[in-house]
Amino acid sequence: MNSIEKDNTIPDKLNVHLQSLWYDAKGDWQTAHDLIDHLEDRTSAHVHAYLHRVEGDLWNARYWYNRAKQPEYKGDLKDEWAQLVKMLL
Repeated sequence: MNSIEKDNTIPDKLNVHLQSLWYDAKGDWQTAHDLIDHLEDRTSAHVHAYLHRVEGDLWNARYWYNRAKQPEYKGDLKDEWAQLVKMLL
């Protein structure tokens, strides 16, 4: 179990994208999605695509990858999550 899975307090000063990924890592998909759902920028669209992959809605994920101008990620969800976090830090 990594430190994010153990700690239930969201770290201070995370941007909305990292907040969304934090909630996803905690198993709270709905909060993660609610933080991103209304945003229109490419980074939000990229996180949104990932979240729809987590949900299993691949058609919707493809739509958001397209909006993000990113290729559809085909690898493991944990790897995509880690790549997104690395990109956002």
